[in-house]
Parts: sequence; structure tokens; C-alpha cells
Amino acid sequence: MRILLSNDDGYFSPGIESLAQALSVLADITVVAPERDRSGASNSLTLDRPLSLKRSANGFYHVNGTPTDCVHLAVTGMLDTLPDMVVSGINDGANMGDDTIYSGTVAAATEGYLLGVPSLAVSLCNKGGEHFDTAARVALDLVQMILRQEMREPLLLNVNVPDVPYAQLQGRVVTRLGKRHKAEAVVRTVTPRNETVYWVGAAGEAQDAGEGTDFLAVSKHQVSITPLQIDLTHNAQLPLIRSWLAQ
Repeated sequence: MRILLSNDDGYFSPGIESLAQALSVLADITVVAPERDRSGASNSLTLDRPLSLKRSANGFYHVNGTPTDCVHLAVTGMLDTLPDMVVSGINDGANMGDDTIYSGTVAAATEGYLLGVPSLAVSLCNKGGEHFDTAARVALDLVQMILRQEMREPLLLNVNVPDVPYAQLQGRVVTRLGKRHKAEAVVRTVTPRNETVYWVGAAGEAQDAGEGTDFLAVSKHQVSITPLQIDLTHNAQLPLIRSWLAQ
């Protein structure tokens, strides 16, 4: 079995090291990750310059591009054979609710999914988290579970793991994405050169953290598993727009 690993925190992050170590007992691992932190890169592709692929001392490959670049480059040009699975992470911080739109971690897994490979995005739900070993063990559990299934279509799972010891997890639940409140306002500052600059504000608090959401599951120390899809068509509005055109 062959597994491609990527992330958005960079090839040097503790999360991807923990993930590679855990999954190496099950598969041949190839790591292709950004050369620096690309958190929030979403599904962007680099089209205005060439990409370089370099190998670090620990055998991990790194790319001067986005998480999506890394998976796309690996699957469509670097690897001789299609990987059996793409696993992205372990992200340093949660990717729940609206966060999934911006997440480079989810984007790397999404690229694998779009290329026809079963894919997981795995996040540890505490910035500066402590228990990457817990999330790595959860990832191993899920990969083994997926291997036992007969896959009829590509799979994309967003997995959020509470930052607690593995023994303190309160099970695994299938969830829907919750929703946050509006983000905090941008932070305006002035540089030493008297230039006004702006920092993007913090994410808002959870607005929809009710029954069945990823937010609620993690608050209960449960592993949240959300199946994702990429069809952005607002099907319920198709008849409405057709009626406009008919006027």
C-alpha cells in the first residue's frame, strides 16, 4: 500500500512527522509538503511561476508552493503510480465549520479526492497542540477502517481530533459542519516606516454548534468525522434562476 502525506504547516511540522511515523507501519509513505507554513492557502494553485521539488535530510519532499500544488505535483508528475490514499495533516489547530473553506490542510486532501484518490484531512483541535500522537493513532485507525471497505466512489473525510490523550477520547461520531459567527474585524497597525498595515482578525465564535455538528463533538472529546463533497451547485435555486430567464 502507498500513502501520500501532505499538510499546510510545512514539511518540518511535528504533525506530519507524527503522521508519517504512525502510518509507516501500514504502508509505504511519501511526504510532499510545502517548504513553509501555508495555512489558509485554501485550494490555490501556483500558475505564475515554476515549482521546485527538493528532498530534506529526513526523506520528506518539500515544494515552494501551496498544499494543493504539493498533492497535484506528486500525483500527476512525481509518483510512478497512483497512491492508494492521501492523508493531509496533522494540522496544528482545528478545521471545523467555515474553516474548511480556507484550510490548506483540507485543500490538500481535496486535491487527492479530485484526482480520484480516497483522502483524509486530519486536524488536532488546539493551536500549539500537545497530543499529536492521539491524532496520529486516530488517523491510523481510520485508514485501517477504510481499507476494509469496498470503495464505490472517491472519499473525502474531514477529521478533527480533541487535544487529549487517546484513552480520554469519548468515541468517534459522524458530523456535519457547524458555522461560525462573523470573524473579528481586521487589526490596523502602523509599521516603523509609518505605513498602515492590516492583520486579518481572529475567527469568530461558533454560531451553529448544535446537535450533530463538528464543534459539539469535539467539545465532548469525541473525534469528529465529516464527509465532504465539492459540488458547489445551489440546486435549490436552479428553478428560481430558470424562472428569471423565462421572463
